[in-house]
Amino acid sequence: MTLKNKKNACRVLAVLFTALALSAFTGCSKNAGSKKTGKSIAVYIPGIMADSPIYAKLAAGAEAAVESFNATAKQGEKAEIKIVEGGTNQAEWPGHLTTLCAEGKYDVIISSNPSLPELCEPLTKQFPNQKFILLDAMKEGNSSIVTARYAQDESAFMTGYVAGLMTKTNKIGLITAQEYPVMNEIILPGYEKGAKAANDKVEVDFRIVGNWYDAKKGAELADAMSASGVDVILPICGGACQGVIASAKEHGTKLCFFDSNSYSAAPGQVISCVETLQEKLTERLTLEFLNGKTVWGSFNEYGMKDGLVKFNDTDPLYIKSVPEEIRNKIAKQLEKWN
Repeated sequence: MTLKNKKNACRVLAVLFTALALSAFTGCSKNAGSKKTGKSIAVYIPGIMADSPIYAKLAAGAEAAVESFNATAKQGEKAEIKIVEGGTNQAEWPGHLTTLCAEGKYDVIISSNPSLPELCEPLTKQFPNQKFILLDAMKEGNSSIVTARYAQDESAFMTGYVAGLMTKTNKIGLITAQEYPVMNEIILPGYEKGAKAANDKVEVDFRIVGNWYDAKKGAELADAMSASGVDVILPICGGACQGVIASAKEHGTKLCFFDSNSYSAAPGQVISCVETLQEKLTERLTLEFLNGKTVWGSFNEYGMKDGLVKFNDTDPLYIKSVPEEIRNKIAKQLEKWN
């Protein structure tokens, strides 16, 4: 083989290796491969949908909005959507987001996580045409970003209130993936406030996994809590919740949940589920974007009065797991929010 042919062969191999490397960062796309006509949306999942119902709802809400929009859109104006799962390694998220921006294909990137504004704001300077819609997050004043979050003070208070009513040891726990402003300033204080409103003798044990996926560490923390007398735990730690659930089943610990209906995760032990209607809010914000009604740079918070946060007190497993006397007290407390 001549030197020239060797060089050409190397170039071909380089292109192939680059293509393979890029294919490792994949998603599923509707209308993939078609020529871009209408608006294009990328939904970035900072995790894995199978492990996190809140992220599965994010994708479902955006897809529902695109389907609804396309049902009446003219040919050539129909939207396209791509779902990308970023995985649980948070250190990789900035690279993933940079790649999506650099592709220049997406009019907006939709995602959900309290850490996203900090990661996306530098990208709005590097890619000034890129727009972001970020849920479960707060950022105002950046004309390329819209943020929305749920009234976590309401969710935390109600969860703590139930835990305070149900504890028999006066010790309750909260296991979080990591510390962040909403956790430290709203959720943890709200949880404690709600618990003490129900039972002024309650103490809160607060522990940190260190990431959003380590189920083994989640189980270890829950085991340690149970050993110290904690009998009700609120886990907010992504995939690590699976370890907390396993520990609770072993020790008979009661559980409370944010974000989704999880009574079936440990029947008889899950005593509280405050649902955030992520799918509904994502669909609303996506449709606003597709219809050109997004107010860029804005931030909005949604709670029980908006119908986007709901304490699930109708599930048969809740009714079976929580005594009627306590359910009546919870119902009276809920009236104050609605």
